This record gives sequence, C-alpha cells and structure tokens, in this order.
Amino acid sequence: MDDRIKGKLEFIYGRDLGSSTAKRLQKLVDEWRKILPEIPGAPGGGIPADQKDSIMITYGDNIQSPGEPPLVTLKKFAEKRLKGVVSGIHILPFSPYSSDDGFSVMDYRQVNPDWGDWSHISDIASDFRLMADLVLNHCSAQGTWFKKFLDGDPKYFDYFIAVDPNTDLTAVFRPRALPLLHEFDVNGEKKSIWTTFSQDQVDVNFANPDVFLEFIDILLDYVNKGIRVIRLDAIGFLWKEIGTSCMHHPKTHEMVKLFRLVLTEAAPGVILITETNVPHKENISYFGDGTDEAHMVYQFTLPPLTLDAYLRGDASKLTAWASSLPEPNLDYTFFNFLASHDGIGVLPAKGYLNNTELESLVQSVKDRGGMVSYKSTPDGEIPYELNVNYRDAVAEESLPVESRAVKFLSSQAVMLAMAGVPGIYIHSLLGSGNWKDGVGITGVNRTINREKLAYDKLETELDKPSTLRHLIFEGFSRMLKARKNHAAFHPSAYQEILDLGPGVFALIRRSFENEPVLCLQSVVGECQKLSVPKNLTADKSFIDLITGRIVEHAGDSIEMNPWEVLWLTAE
Repeated sequence: MDDRIKGKLEFIYGRDLGSSTAKRLQKLVDEWRKILPEIPGAPGGGIPADQKDSIMITYGDNIQSPGEPPLVTLKKFAEKRLKGVVSGIHILPFSPYSSDDGFSVMDYRQVNPDWGDWSHISDIASDFRLMADLVLNHCSAQGTWFKKFLDGDPKYFDYFIAVDPNTDLTAVFRPRALPLLHEFDVNGEKKSIWTTFSQDQVDVNFANPDVFLEFIDILLDYVNKGIRVIRLDAIGFLWKEIGTSCMHHPKTHEMVKLFRLVLTEAAPGVILITETNVPHKENISYFGDGTDEAHMVYQFTLPPLTLDAYLRGDASKLTAWASSLPEPNLDYTFFNFLASHDGIGVLPAKGYLNNTELESLVQSVKDRGGMVSYKSTPDGEIPYELNVNYRDAVAEESLPVESRAVKFLSSQAVMLAMAGVPGIYIHSLLGSGNWKDGVGITGVNRTINREKLAYDKLETELDKPSTLRHLIFEGFSRMLKARKNHAAFHPSAYQEILDLGPGVFALIRRSFENEPVLCLQSVVGECQKLSVPKNLTADKSFIDLITGRIVEHAGDSIEMNPWEVLWLTAE
C-alpha cells in the first residue's frame, strides 16, 4: 500500500489508531482487488476523460412509463436518444431513501426497489459512463445504521455525533435555516445528535475509523457494479471539530486524498468529483496540489454568472471571472454545469457580482416564476439558492418559441465551450420549464426543477419540430456532437478568455496539435459586429463547427445574430 495512505490515517486518527486502520484498509482493498475488473487510468496519467465526454444528470425516475421500472425506462430512452450525444449518465442517489429526493439514504448497498435493481444499474453502465453519489456526510434517520444506533447496538455506538445541547456551536457554518442538533431517544436516553441538513439527515462520524472503512467498502462495491465516476456529496461538511466552522477542515481534505489514493490503487480509471457549493476559492481548494484530491470540482460560480450575463445582456462579469481561472492541465479540471437537481447557488457569485447585481438576479428569478431559499447567518437570513428551471430563468416566456430556444442554447454553449467536462441536467437537455405543480405537491422549493416526465408524451414532444422541447434537444445535440468531434474541446486543452466587449462571451480553445477554435456566445438580443484577433482572421473564412456553414468576415470583423453561437475554425 502507498505509504501516503498510512501517513494520512495517522494524521487523522493518531499514530496507533491510524496504523491499525491502515492495516485494516490494506486487507479490505486487497480483497476487493481480487474481484474488481481492471479499470486503467488515462494513458500517460491525468484525467481519464477527453472531448467526447459529457454527462447527463438525472434522477432514476425522471422519465416514467406505466408498468415499467423507471431505470428500464431511462435505459430505453438513453439508447434511443442519447447514444452519440452524451457519453455518461449521472443517476442521482438511487438507494432507498426517506427524504430529500434521495439524499437521505437508508441503505447504501441497495437500489430503490421502486426504480429497479442492481441489474438495471449495470445495464446502463454497460453503455454509458455511469456516475453516482457517495452521500457520505449524512444518512437517513430512518435507515439501518441509525436505527441500530438508537437501539444501542454496540457496533454503531460511535457512528453518529452526540453533543451536549449547551455546547457553543455558533461558529459552525449553517447551510440552511434549520437547527444543527435534534433530540433522539437513544436506547432509553435523550441525546442531541448532529444534523447539518435536516432532522431526517443525521451526520455520520468520520472520527470513527469504522465509518471511514465502511464507506471505502461501499465505494469499491459501487465500482464493482459498474460506476466509473464518484461524486462526493456535501464533502465540505464532513469533519466536525467544535469551535471551528466545520467547513473544509484539514482532515476533510485528507479524507478526500485517501479516497483518491484508494482509487489509484484499486481502480485508477475511476474519476473522483467533489461537490462544494461555496465561494470559488474554497471550491477549488479541493483540487489539492493538482494531483492528490479531486479529479474534478463542480464549477459553482458558472451558473449564477452565466445567468447574470444573459439577464443583463452583459458578459463583462462572466468574462472577468473566467479570465481568472487556472490554466487547463492534464491532472484536474472542472465539472461545468449550469442547472442541477438543486438550484442556482448565490454564494459562489459573491465577490464577482455586487450587492445590487445580486439583488437584481434574485428579483429576476422571482419575476420568472422562481423562488429563493435562505440560510441563517449572524446577520440574519440571506439568499442561498435560487430555485428555478434554468430555461425559464434565462429565456423569458414573452419571446417567440424559436427565440427562446436560441437564447437558452446560447447560455448552454458557454458551459460546453469552456475547459472541463460538461454536466447537463436532464431538464435542460430536454427543454423543460418550471414545475410549479410539483412545488404545490411537496412544499419544497427545489421541486420546481424536478419534474417527472411521461415517456410517451416526452417522445411525442421531442418528435414534433414546432415544440420548444424539440428545438432545445436538437440544438443541444448538435453542439454536443460538434464538441466531441474536435480535440480543442479536450478538458485539458488550451483555453484563452477574450474580452471582445460586453455583448459576447468569447474564448479560444486550442487542441494539443495547435488547432484553434474561436468560440463566440452572444448574450444580447440584437445583431452585433465584433472585432476578433487578427491572427485568427488571416484566412478568408471560417467554418462553424455546429452548423457546418461557412462564416465570412470582413478583415477582423464578424457579424453575429441575436444570441447566436459560433464555434469557428479556419476553413
């Protein structure tokens, strides 16, 4: 075993306990290596991904057909519509759960029987690179582990965190306006248990090495069942130390490094992604030194700044932020996304948008049928998350159908053009809108972007050229196919952000063979003329990779239509 693993375990647990944990871990990994398939990493090292990789994010039951397990319906839809469009599928938590649409896991080793079973998961994994969540900060209060803890089972005595209710916990970062502790009857004794997110989501205690080893076992079990991308959910909250914020604790980072090292030993082709909806500088800390933590981190600042650019018709803030990103490299990259099963985080935009701009963003979302979730701070409650479908947030209903599709697809092109691997939420790919009826059913703001779709109706709408759903899906497909066919979009390929004025988000991607692509995404609803670098206009014309048409230019000037997307390479 890598000596670094033993060193990290001793740092976390102390010399003796760390050393004994390392021996137990070695035995566990050795047992798994006997049965795991060979999963080689990228040739020459680096991230095992290229320009062909993009991932659709979905719940296992987002598409439904009567009398059929939803995972079977998802596979049927994916085989028909997604082959050659996306390479991977992220199925959000698919274990039995009690709340939070899957993120309150009751049994990590089972598949939700309402959706299907492990064979259905493996079927999808046979055709697509499958991504799954490891919900390791907390589990369900109604799940197997916590029930045994409440019953006094000695194995689970230290699986959870009991705290004296009089303890000063004011320093702890709070993601939601809910109590940090909840009281439970533990084997006849009232105890206050740490619950970061809700009463039904009890935090597990990684200070107990048994918990760490349990999750390593679950991780390798997932890999054995076909999962090739692991998302560490809410990882920033993992390590608890009273008197600190309990966010991004040094031991949390060491835990991520341990997961990475275990995968390197047992399955080097598996990608590790961290999910930390926090300000940008904190978020990218999970790259570590570039080689020892996450292969990818979620690009949380991208959604609010892209939305701001299209709402105000001004890409200046988006351009300035993107210009500050680290240069692409072979060892790590961003997981670029705009929409998700949650909402649009407000905190990652702080420092890039001023208070007036943030207030305008919040109000615009409300005006377009969305809602706002708040978090508690010492200064009171502040906006934490914008709950709205991204299509409806970007492209107002007053626009003609074709214009709505064009504007929305232009915003999505920003994500697809930038260095990284794109993660596309199913309701963006399928052109869905706000699901207000769903919020009425659940009373949860986030439900607005979690609609359940009837397979037959979806198929009919996708096949009808006049529908917004058809226009968006076909437009998305064209961009994804163009992206995968040019090496300049490799996640580690060169990227240069250009400032060509507020009306456009512009960048150059360049393949390792030095083939450039000029990516232009108009953020305004009128025609504009752009001056582009003269070294790119030496040839008489460009070819647009998306449409295949020739784009003429006058000298160093290019004309763009409202919200147009041009990915240009020399003819």
